[in-house]
Amino acid sequence: MRSPTLAASGSRASPRFPGLACARLDRHEIAGSLGDLGTFLPLLLAMAAQNGLDFAAGLFFAGFFNVVTGLVFAIPMAVQPMKAIAAVAITEGLSVPEIVAAGATVSAFILVLGVTGLIDAVNRLVPRSAVRGIQLAVGLSLVMKGVAMVVGSSESLWAIDGGLAAAGAVLVVLLLSRSRVVPAALVLVAAGVGLALWKHPSALISIAGHAWFPHARWPAVADFDRSVLKAALPQIPLTTLNSVVAVCALSADLFPERAADPRAVSISVGLMNLVGAPFGAMPMCHGAGGLQAQYRFGGRTGLTPIIFGAVLLVLATGFADRATGLFAVIPIGAVGALLILAGTDLAISRRLFDGRPSCLWVIGVTALVTVIVNPALGLVLGWIGEFIRVAIVRSIYRRTDISR
Repeated sequence: MRSPTLAASGSRASPRFPGLACARLDRHEIAGSLGDLGTFLPLLLAMAAQNGLDFAAGLFFAGFFNVVTGLVFAIPMAVQPMKAIAAVAITEGLSVPEIVAAGATVSAFILVLGVTGLIDAVNRLVPRSAVRGIQLAVGLSLVMKGVAMVVGSSESLWAIDGGLAAAGAVLVVLLLSRSRVVPAALVLVAAGVGLALWKHPSALISIAGHAWFPHARWPAVADFDRSVLKAALPQIPLTTLNSVVAVCALSADLFPERAADPRAVSISVGLMNLVGAPFGAMPMCHGAGGLQAQYRFGGRTGLTPIIFGAVLLVLATGFADRATGLFAVIPIGAVGALLILAGTDLAISRRLFDGRPSCLWVIGVTALVTVIVNPALGLVLGWIGEFIRVAIVRSIYRRTDISR
């Protein structure tokens, strides 16, 4: 039985904070808050280790905006790293100012779309088949990332925190994938932390650190020169489609009565990075994959990101100098298993099969090109494919009417 609502007067309480209006604090919301760890942790740790990104700043602003997101949206909306910027930063060796400059550029563009209302036009004009294709591509990308994490953890096949941990995590996910009594995400994270502390007790002994507070790190004009072309431009179509259009479409599927508004989501994405960029924060956005992951593991209200954000804020302000080591010793295979299941759910969604059969090839082309090339080209070809599909269907209908 679920616990009483946090809001004393039900859906009418906390009108300024829709995320709390129907919130219920129980194990499912807690488990849901852990559903997007597979995307959040690897990218933040990688940029901290390879690019010098301030881990504490990443934790703090991710935590802060998770809390804000949970208060503003009445669904388990996730706050994620901007994947294209993170990938370019890691592979190209971008500096921290270049990383935050790229995030600020993308956010300014998305904010303009939201404030002017142009995002509504984009949302109307993008064919639903192309949106489903983007969702399929994001799901497949999450699955591939999860598989890579599981395989990468198996260098020592019989190591308790290597191959065995990854195999055990996959088994737990399979056994508990549909359980509403014992959430798989909660079991895996608890087991991962326990195993990490057992193998590395010093992580617990040295967890107490020094207090940390944000401090400004303004990117220079020169930082935009390299980052805009290399990182911001590839991220703009991905953010527009996945973080706004696709996430709003998915929210309408999962929560028809409280679906996210495209303008609100655009403004949210725009503001979070323009606020965090001067302090060296990791570029962040919302995403269909994160929403699906948190829903998949039990999240149903805005309390889901609030729980996750509160934990990150505590770690950032109190234990930031030790949190990197604590997160790093959690078996990565366990996190990868969560990512595989969440990605599978997103890729093989109900809407993929509920749509018209004639749409399937458009969805497939959009997804394939998105995975292999980029979302922008995937959208263009999906758009062209939808026009062709509609023309063919209309032609068939005309011939049928004539023959009658």
